[in-house]
Amino acid sequence: MFRLNFKITLRNLWKNKGYTLINVGGLAIGLASCMVLLLYVAYEWSYDKQSKNYADTYVVYQHQVTSSGMMSWAWTPGVLAPELSGTIPGAVMASHSSYPQPQLLSFHESYFKKAAVYGDPQFLKIMDYKFLKGNPARALREVNSVILTETLAKNLFGNEDPINKIVKLNNKEDLKVDAVIADIPKNSSIEFDYLLPWSLWERQQPFVKESGWGNNFCLTLVQLQKGENFSKADELLSHVLANHQQGATGHYSLHTLSKWHLYSEFQNGRSVGGKIDQVRIFFMLAFCILLIACVNFMNLSTARSEKRAKEVGVRKAIGSSRKSLISQFMLESVLLSVLGMVVAFVLIEISLPYFNGVLHTELVIHYSDWKFWGVFAGLTIVTGCIAGSYPAFYLSSFEPLQVLKGVKTTGSTSLSVRQVLVVFQFVFAACLIICTAVIYQQLNFIKNKSIGYNKNNLVEIPIQGSMHNEQKLILLKDQLLKSGALSDVTFFSRSISEGGNNTFDVNWQGKNPKENVLFNHRSAGYDFAKTMGSGIINGREFSPKYTDTANVIINEAAVKIMGLKNPVGTVIKFWNSPVTIIGVMKDFVMENPYSQTAPLILYHKMNEVEVVVARLNAGTNISSSMDKIKEVTERLNPGFPVDTKFVDDNFEQKFQNEKLLGTVANWFGGFAIFISCLGLLGLALYMAEQRKKEISIRKVLGASNMNIVTLLNKDFIKLVIIADLIAFPIAYLIINHWLSTYSFRVSISVLPFAIALGLSLIIAILTVSVQSVKVAKANPVDALKYE
Repeated sequence: MFRLNFKITLRNLWKNKGYTLINVGGLAIGLASCMVLLLYVAYEWSYDKQSKNYADTYVVYQHQVTSSGMMSWAWTPGVLAPELSGTIPGAVMASHSSYPQPQLLSFHESYFKKAAVYGDPQFLKIMDYKFLKGNPARALREVNSVILTETLAKNLFGNEDPINKIVKLNNKEDLKVDAVIADIPKNSSIEFDYLLPWSLWERQQPFVKESGWGNNFCLTLVQLQKGENFSKADELLSHVLANHQQGATGHYSLHTLSKWHLYSEFQNGRSVGGKIDQVRIFFMLAFCILLIACVNFMNLSTARSEKRAKEVGVRKAIGSSRKSLISQFMLESVLLSVLGMVVAFVLIEISLPYFNGVLHTELVIHYSDWKFWGVFAGLTIVTGCIAGSYPAFYLSSFEPLQVLKGVKTTGSTSLSVRQVLVVFQFVFAACLIICTAVIYQQLNFIKNKSIGYNKNNLVEIPIQGSMHNEQKLILLKDQLLKSGALSDVTFFSRSISEGGNNTFDVNWQGKNPKENVLFNHRSAGYDFAKTMGSGIINGREFSPKYTDTANVIINEAAVKIMGLKNPVGTVIKFWNSPVTIIGVMKDFVMENPYSQTAPLILYHKMNEVEVVVARLNAGTNISSSMDKIKEVTERLNPGFPVDTKFVDDNFEQKFQNEKLLGTVANWFGGFAIFISCLGLLGLALYMAEQRKKEISIRKVLGASNMNIVTLLNKDFIKLVIIADLIAFPIAYLIINHWLSTYSFRVSISVLPFAIALGLSLIIAILTVSVQSVKVAKANPVDALKYE
C-alpha cells in the first residue's frame, strides 16, 4: 500500500509542477528561516559552556545600594578571591583575573596589539582551556611568562615551536612562552588572545597588590564542589564584604557562569534577564514563521479541492477507505516537506555567511552531530504532518456520490477555516511590521538625542610605550597640532564610550551619611571640553596657567545630586582629599545612551591618562589627516602601531542589539509576509475556482472586468482589516513591554500601525489582483458550456 501511495504521490506532484514548486518554495523558506533562527538560539544558549565544570562555576557579582537604587556589576576587589577558599567551605577554588585589554606583543619584526588577560593559575583550572603545547601545571606561575592562543602563536612564529621563545610586551617586558592553548570560542564571555600572570600585573601596577576592599577592578570566579548547596554558599558570600569593610552597604552574590551572557541585567540585586529576552523572541519567531509556512500549505492544498474531489470520489467508489486516503495525503505533505528541507539546506548554506556577519556569530551546521540530525528529522516530519493534517482530513471527507455527480463539495465551514488561517498569517505579519517600525523609531530617537558632545570627526589614539610621560604627551600634542591634521587635542583616562572607573568615595557638606552615590571619575587633559565640542556651563577648564592638581570639574548631574546652588569654588572631599570645583561641564553620554547620565568628576593627573582625544581639521582630507597622525605618532613612539579609532564608530557599537533586532525582524518579517502572500494567493485561487460560474454569469449580464476584480478583492480586504484589528492590540502590548526597559523611549504613535495597515492592504490587493485579473479576463463560455 505504501508503495502504491508513494507512486500516486509522485505522479500528482509531477503533474502539478506549479503547485509543487509554490508549496516546496513556501515550506523551504519557512524551514530555512526556522533553522537559521534555531541555530542562533542554540549558539547563544551554548555561551560559556566549554569548560568541564561550567555548571558548578560562578561569577561573583557585587551589589551596592545607591541613591538611585541598587546597582550590580561583576567588578570585585583583588583581595576577594584569596579570601573565598577559607570563607566558603564548598569552594573548590577561586580565581581573580583582569578584564581583557589590548596590549602590544611582539617577536622580532612581528607586532600585534591583541586582547590580554592577567590571571592566576586557578583561573586556568576553572576555565579548563585546552592546552595544545606546554605544561598546564607550570602555566602562569613564573612572573615573566605568557600563554598564547593558537592563532596568535601562528601569527608570531609561523610553523616554529613557540615554547620557551622570548616575546616582548609593550616593547619593554621580556616574556617566555610557557604554553599554547586552543583559540577562545566566540561564544565565550571572556575572550582574549593571550594570558599573563597576575604577579606580573602586580609588578606593573602596584595598586593591584595594595588595593583593599573598596577598589573594584577585577573579575572573580568561584568553582563549587559538585552537589554543593548553592544557596548556602551564596548566603555565606553575602556577608564577606560586611565582615571586612565597616559600614558597608553592599554585598556579593554568586551568578552562574553559563547564565552570565543571557542573564546579565539585575534589578534590586536579582537577575531579571538580559539577552535571554532577545533569544526568546527569536525562538518564538522561528516557529511562528514555520507555522505560517504550514498554514500556507493548507490553503494551497484545499484551494485545489475541486480538482482532487473526483480523484477522491473514484478511489472511494472502488474501495479505498478514508484511512488510506488520509495516509496518501499525509505522505504527499511529508514528501513535500522533505523536498522543502532539501531546498532549505541550500538556502541555509548560502545565507549563513551573511547572517554570521549581521548577527556577529559563527553559526555552522554540524553534520556529524546526531542532535542536529534529530532536530532536522523532527522538524521535517512535524512540518509535514502539521501542514498536511487539515487537507488530509478535509479532502478525505468528500462523499463519492456527491463529487461524482458534480455537487458542490464545500460549505461555509471549510471556507471559514481557510479565512481563519489567512487572518492568522496576516496578524503575525502585521505584528512584525509594527514591531520593526517601532524598533527603528526607538533607534533613531536615541541616536538623534543630544549626547552632550560632537562625535563627528572625533578620534581616539591609545597612549602606549614611552608616551606614558607628561613631557612626551605635551610634545605629541604640539606636533599633532602643527601637522595641520588636527584642530584640537586633549587626553583622557579611558575611551570616551567606555564605562568603569567609578567610586562611592565622594563627600560634600550636607550629604546624607547613609546615602551612597556612585560617581564616574576620569583624568582629563587641558582643553577637554573644547575638543569634545561640549561646553563649560560655569567656571573654567583645566589650564596650564593654573596649578590644577587639587581642582576638579563636575557635570550637571553631579551638581544636581549634590544640590549645589553655586558649585564653582565649593570644596568637596574626593577619596578623603579636599578638592575645589573650578567648573561645571555639560552632561555627556559615556556609557549607556539609554540611561540617565551619571554624576562625573574630572581631575587633572597626566600619569593616569590612557587615550589621546583629538578632533580632525575640518578643512583637510580625512585620509591625509590620518596619515599625518600616524607619521607623527610613530616618529615619537617607534615600535608601536598606531590604532586610531573614530568615536562615532565606537558609539555605534552601543546600538548593536537594537540594530540586530531590527535587521532580523526586517528579514524574517519579509519572509513571513512573502509566505502569507502565497497563502492569500491560495485562498484567491480557491475562491476563483468556487465562483467561476457566478463570475461568468455576471460577465454575460454585463459586469466589467473592474467590477469582477473589485468583487473578488472586497472579501480579502475585509480579512486583512480584521487581521490588522486583531494584530494592533497584540503588537501594542509587545512593543510597550519592550520599550519599558529603556529610560529614554519613544512614545508609541499611530504611524507604525498606519504603516502596517497600509502595507498589508497593498500587499493583499496586489497578491489577489494577480488572480482576480486572470479570472476577470477569462472567457465565460469556458465555465458555462457544460451547463
